[in-house]
Amino acid sequence: MRPFRVAASRQAPVPVVRRPAHPDGARARWYGPLSIGVDLAGAALPVAAAIVEVREPHPVRLAVAAALLWPLIRVAGKRYTPAAWGDGGVLRAVTRDWLVLVGALATLRVLCGLNSVPAEVFTALIPALVLTAVCQKLIHRHLRAARRAGRALRHVLVVGEGPTVDAVVAQLAQRTDHAYVIVGCCPVGEREVLSGVPVDTRLPCETPGSPDEDAAVVLAAADTFSADLVFVVPGPHLSGERLRHLSWNLHDRDYPLVVLPGIVDVARRRVRLTSAAGLTLLHVVPPLRRGAPALLKAVVDRVGAAVLIVLLAPLLVVLALAVRLGSPGPALYRQTRAGLHNVPFSMWKFRTMVVDADRLRSELEDANENDGHMFKVRRDPRVTPLGRVLRRYSLDELPQLFNVLLGHMSLVGPRPPVPEEVAKYDRVELRRLSVKPGLTGLWQVSGRSDLSWHETVALDLRYVDNWSPAVDMNVIVRTVRAVLDGQGAY
Repeated sequence: MRPFRVAASRQAPVPVVRRPAHPDGARARWYGPLSIGVDLAGAALPVAAAIVEVREPHPVRLAVAAALLWPLIRVAGKRYTPAAWGDGGVLRAVTRDWLVLVGALATLRVLCGLNSVPAEVFTALIPALVLTAVCQKLIHRHLRAARRAGRALRHVLVVGEGPTVDAVVAQLAQRTDHAYVIVGCCPVGEREVLSGVPVDTRLPCETPGSPDEDAAVVLAAADTFSADLVFVVPGPHLSGERLRHLSWNLHDRDYPLVVLPGIVDVARRRVRLTSAAGLTLLHVVPPLRRGAPALLKAVVDRVGAAVLIVLLAPLLVVLALAVRLGSPGPALYRQTRAGLHNVPFSMWKFRTMVVDADRLRSELEDANENDGHMFKVRRDPRVTPLGRVLRRYSLDELPQLFNVLLGHMSLVGPRPPVPEEVAKYDRVELRRLSVKPGLTGLWQVSGRSDLSWHETVALDLRYVDNWSPAVDMNVIVRTVRAVLDGQGAY
């Protein structure tokens, strides 16, 4: 059995040594100056030009006020931090800050005894919104590319029981858009770590006699692996009091501490921290199911489907004629799918296969390329030549706009499954049916048929638990790019 590494003396305090920053932390120093420079210029110059044009009094003062207020509002919103640059919700955050800027400038003018904001000055604030959004988006893309290339990463030491360490490693390995790479672990107890993460030393299951013993082991491991911060996963053998003493010693050595509560795929907007009687409370808001957001989604679905049907009517007629003339059989294909709460409905598509495709499926079961309940064959012989084109650009899905109009489906939602698939679902997979299926969704903008069954379910559950009107808009915008790309469609 490998011995535990402990402090040389039970009473000896852990030395306070200032830890040098990891080189990766300095790779993006230009993000902050660039963002602030763009914000200053984007607010000051257009506002000054507009004020001079309309001959407002004190043009320099007002321009300076706009230039200073804009970055101050951004600082108050913590927009110049690595967390903000790594967040994909750029437009939403910038728009919110911009509205605060407009209100602040209007209030400032009233307090200074000036008239209401002229239209020209209000219009001049728009470049600040546009330039900031573009700059933040470019920084976000550069940061994501750097992380995919193995740069701008934070090296992490994980402390927890063996299975929890494996779970954290597996969860982080699913995505490359975060800043964390696990370089080592310090398991609690003797349970084996199966993920292959290097193990330096272990913590005993029993609480040590001196709180500094845990700190000596963890700090030694952090130094060995040159970690930037420490992830701690609480468990039966890592109590709150034990974690508290460990945090004191980590912070004395300038090691940031991140405590993982164990919940996954919960959007940040659904989480709120409070405290009571010294306890730290993590509130998780339920998913949106009713109220104003749900009503807005229903209205947008019906109105959006109606507008798209009218606009795309000529294309729908042309595609129907092409399918009808391209191969024997009807233009539309109707199939029973499972909808909200597993209620069946008839879903329409443009026919992309030969007429007796359903009968021929049994002959292709051995060729199924999907690792789950779905049936997918990349070179399906039942697909017609025109059907391949329709599938590549998702044109065969357009008749589902009528399903959206009738309330069977939503514009955005999980993939609508067939009843045969649902019969094989477990309790977790059945949660996909908690919302209406969608014409598009996270599955379509993330790879479509190239996704594994596990990835498809994970994306659908992420949407079910975290959807919002802003998420729907983001998916719709990304759908256009995914359709034009055609990747994963067959």
